[in-house]
Amino acid sequence: MRVNDQIRISPVRLIDAEGGQLGVVPLEVARDNARESGLDLVEVAPNARPPVVRMMDWGKVQYEERKRAKESKRKQHTVEIKELKLRPGTETHDLQVKLRHARRFLGAGKKVKVTVRYRGREMRRPELGFDMLDQIAEELGDLAIVESRSGRIESRQLTMMLAPEQLPSPS
Repeated sequence: MRVNDQIRISPVRLIDAEGGQLGVVPLEVARDNARESGLDLVEVAPNARPPVVRMMDWGKVQYEERKRAKESKRKQHTVEIKELKLRPGTETHDLQVKLRHARRFLGAGKKVKVTVRYRGREMRRPELGFDMLDQIAEELGDLAIVESRSGRIESRQLTMMLAPEQLPSPS
């Protein structure tokens, strides 16, 4: 938006601070009226013929705009993703510990990405990783839904994304 001396085209359609039309006037007259009122001249419709300008407190408008943007940013809800890294040979107790962590994350409304990484000879038994993901999905079935799951091993790893069944309301 152009303000005060940035406006170049004359004549302009002038609108006062309350929204009342003051008619089509030369640009200098519009600037003088704005200065007398202690307000800024802001071009609100530059493509109209003649361009529409309004007398307003530009600093106040900018402040309110920033305030609205900050408020809307504060109200946005971002979902955090936590990752559990496992191996096909992960033992039962270690898996239970990881599942406890996953339950805590899901209870807090966070998504959980489960990654099973293969190293060396572990690639010879890919079914171990698939079985592990099935077991995890079954164990956490009461808290989460499977959002996505890799059907094959990519880059020596399997992944599964779990989302909480009920996301907590942003408060």
